[in-house]
Amino acid sequence: MTSLSSIRIHPVKSTAIRLVGEADVDALGLVGDRRWMVVDGDGECVTARTDRRLFTIVADTAHTAPGLPVPLRLSAPGFGAIDVPVSGSEAIRVTVFGRALRARSASPEVRHWLQAVLQRRDVDLVQMVEPRPLNPAYAEAGEATAFADGYPVTLASESSLRQLRDWIGEGAQSALPMDRFRPNLVVTGDVAPFAEDTWRRVRIGAITFRVVKGIDRCAMTLLDPATLVSGAEPIRTLARYRKWDGATWFGVQLIPDNPGSILVGDSVTPT
Repeated sequence: MTSLSSIRIHPVKSTAIRLVGEADVDALGLVGDRRWMVVDGDGECVTARTDRRLFTIVADTAHTAPGLPVPLRLSAPGFGAIDVPVSGSEAIRVTVFGRALRARSASPEVRHWLQAVLQRRDVDLVQMVEPRPLNPAYAEAGEATAFADGYPVTLASESSLRQLRDWIGEGAQSALPMDRFRPNLVVTGDVAPFAEDTWRRVRIGAITFRVVKGIDRCAMTLLDPATLVSGAEPIRTLARYRKWDGATWFGVQLIPDNPGSILVGDSVTPT
């Protein structure tokens, strides 16, 4: 039997992973996932690829901390916590890897807090107003996501991670957690390593997801989210075993076919 072993939400793009026991799913992905992001002075998204201190910020919403009385709460070591109120600002133009969208800026107090944590004066926090249309080569007309890099939901299997650790060898069991790959959904059980590459659709609980493509991995996986230290793995080993089309691959991108809810422990069935 294959089942869902963890659900991961990232309320603000590139901030700390929040593990939850259940999640709602809508057309944009897991509700509450990457609906906020940090932008620079030009309105372009800032991620941990270029500013690793983002990993030190914990972001919570009512989806990750039930009962939270504000839309978003941020905290970081040495800086305490700050509540993010409902924004009344006008929508502004932002970009996600060059794709223009509209978003609303947070309050000046939140902006100043964020600038202090990241030690830079050109950043701001914005909330999604307009979803990002998906690549028509893989998606149907009207399908969109929030501030995710590619598609609404990402998935990886524990068996694939075990195989990758075996390829890397000594020390990889503890040094390469699933967190390096930041999937929304992790599956476990009777599934062969990298079997998810071959899935066309997968049913998790009462929701069916379309598997649209694999995930090409970037230098962000080289950064240990706990220590903020970079190394050669896992890209070095993925390049030996999982490289094609000029990229290295781990995990898959999903688009939900229907809304609903998922729970840790739900059965996972490729269809």
